[in-house]
Amino acid sequence: MHDIWNPWHGCKKISEGCENCYMYYLDKVRSNKDGAIIYKSKTNFNYPLQKDKYGEYKIKSGETIRICMTSDFFLSETDEWRDDVWKIIKKRSDVIFFILTKRADRIKDNLPSDWNEGYENVILNVTAENQKRAEERIPILLSIPARHRGIMVAPFIGKVDIDKYLKTNLIEQVIAGGENYDGSRVCDYDWVKLISDECKKYNVKFCFMETGTKFKKGNIIYNIPSKEIQSKIAYKSNLSYLGKEIKYNLKNYQESLWDNKYVPYFKDKCNTCGSRIICNGCSNCGKCN
Repeated sequence: MHDIWNPWHGCKKISEGCENCYMYYLDKVRSNKDGAIIYKSKTNFNYPLQKDKYGEYKIKSGETIRICMTSDFFLSETDEWRDDVWKIIKKRSDVIFFILTKRADRIKDNLPSDWNEGYENVILNVTAENQKRAEERIPILLSIPARHRGIMVAPFIGKVDIDKYLKTNLIEQVIAGGENYDGSRVCDYDWVKLISDECKKYNVKFCFMETGTKFKKGNIIYNIPSKEIQSKIAYKSNLSYLGKEIKYNLKNYQESLWDNKYVPYFKDKCNTCGSRIICNGCSNCGKCN
């Protein structure tokens, strides 16, 4: 996927949301590897700086890149590599970087020295898989200076009420999704609707990206192994909400590149995808043809 940058791989489980970690599962079934083994990427560490055969950056100006989707950005075992990643993020000030962590307590001490009130091209997000973790992590996120903040309620394994945090007007985006793969726990429609209603109340963007394998509505628990179907059901639920625009003040560091600013390409099936309102789109590179 062109919108994911994994400068390192592997993680240590620290909370309830980690119990059935998708990365651990996929590492096991695909290559019989242990997801707890942490290592620096040999080929993708500098991905945002990589160029194509025409000498242009593979990641275009205006794209959104999700970092460490197979790890945690603030993992202590990766402290020696993080400064170099921050330097890359700053250099590509024309690109939006989505950072997600369960280690909110480590954010403050691991920001770059010139962070000040935050980088304009970074949105900091914490995971809040249940109310316990919401109460633990979100206050820390709100206490840290940042230009943009978000919450990821995934895997959604318990009721989460975030009204008091949205009321601060410091949260710009909330994403929710059920659990997948081995040992999936139930995601309840009513839990999702509560957050959806709260985001609408404060005009905050909310994306219900997928139901998870086990989705409860009313008194029925549905088994939905197909992620594509999960996504369609999430879309059809009408729980997602566009909210107010998140304005990133990206730097126009090179006019020629800015003129060729990234325009996402969406296929017909994308129109009914739960992640549509937050998706970076397809690069339409032609590889799928």
